[in-house]
Amino acid sequence: MSNKLYVGGLPYETTEDELKDFFAQAGTVSSATIITDRASGRSKGFGFVEMSSDEEAKKAIEMFAGKDFGGRNITVDEARPMKKAF
Repeated sequence: MSNKLYVGGLPYETTEDELKDFFAQAGTVSSATIITDRASGRSKGFGFVEMSSDEEAKKAIEMFAGKDFGGRNITVDEARPMKKAF
């Protein structure tokens, strides 16, 4: 298992600090990143959280997958490597 998590279904106004604070309930957060549109700078509604250990990442998945965050049920899962574009 990886300690990097994919977080989907985020409210568009979510900040990286809010995301980091939320996931800190499961352990130490190494980083939290919200993915934004290059042209507009607006959030795309998903991001990535890196926990300090695999155990904390597993705990975060168990605690937060399908739970409410800012009025939306979020998806939390192990991040997969990005596919190469042709």
